[in-house]
Amino acid sequence: MDGPLTKRLVSDSLWAAVLPLLPAHRTRWQGGGLRPVDDRAVFTAIVYIVTSGSAWHTLPAAFGVSKATAHRRFAAWTASGLWDRDVPPELSAQDRDWAVAIWTSATERASDPRHTH
Repeated sequence: MDGPLTKRLVSDSLWAAVLPLLPAHRTRWQGGGLRPVDDRAVFTAIVYIVTSGSAWHTLPAAFGVSKATAHRRFAAWTASGLWDRDVPPELSAQDRDWAVAIWTSATERASDPRHTH
């Protein structure tokens, strides 16, 4: 998904600050497989879910990310400590406020077993 909603949920400056915080994709030891889904698309889908309070199974197809991929990447990023890190300080005030809302919502979602599936 690339359009106004994507840019509203994850601005270019927010994405530029978040990208270095994401863990690298693991190389499959057996090789092959599908190329990983675009991190920005997945991050945007996760932002939608955690800030809207929606269930994973209600993720709109318009995001171009499967519900399973979004949830799996959320779990991996949570395990990597992404939401435990400080919000990047170089963000504008508006992006910083939004990032704090995202981080807070993601942390709450990750710690509540009712919302992990």
